[in-house]
Amino acid sequence: MKSEILYPGAFPMVRVELADGEHIKAESGAMVACSPTIDIESKMEGGFLGALSRKFLTGEKFFFQTLRASRGAGEALLAPTVPGEIVVLELDGVSEYMVQKDGFLAGADSINIDSQMQSMSRGLLGGEGFFILKMSGKGMLVLNSFGAIHKIELKPGQEYIVDNSHLVAWSTTTSYNIEKATSGWVASFTSGEGFVCRFRGPGVVYIQSRNPGGFGAWVRQFIPVSE
Repeated sequence: MKSEILYPGAFPMVRVELADGEHIKAESGAMVACSPTIDIESKMEGGFLGALSRKFLTGEKFFFQTLRASRGAGEALLAPTVPGEIVVLELDGVSEYMVQKDGFLAGADSINIDSQMQSMSRGLLGGEGFFILKMSGKGMLVLNSFGAIHKIELKPGQEYIVDNSHLVAWSTTTSYNIEKATSGWVASFTSGEGFVCRFRGPGVVYIQSRNPGGFGAWVRQFIPVSE
């Protein structure tokens, strides 16, 4: 299985080449085009209960699509719904990542996708709810962001502060606390930042350059309100 990011920048696609018999799973609706040798199937990842928990606990979609090279080798073109970059990671069977609910685009069938419960404080204040996605296993993992994606590598004990609305994924070797953006409650909210995540290495954190909630609020001001 090989992958290549096409048109890097705001509107990329990822091309995945599949050998005869190989298959990948992708976010529902991610397929843009594919070879006629590729069959598209709908699948509840993790069975009915797994799909149900992912849908209601993390906000992810109930079904994933499986693209299978059933009649010979072929390729599939995949793209996210929102404008933003794509990054391809190669999981080694040891490294694991936590991914915010809109960050997953596609992955090898050997990648496991589970719902992971967060602590009470992280669920209430982190902006991602009480459950997030945990990616493990071995093989290709494709993530997408809203805006550009930026990788932060943390050494052991090194700290970095991230606005929680800009999180895409982070390795499970990191730890983090959620705290006020400033020393005072009023200043935290009037600054527009609210709560932030203080990450501590070692590990990797991927962030996105745009805030989906902030963009939605900006768009809403132009929508006429009926009286």
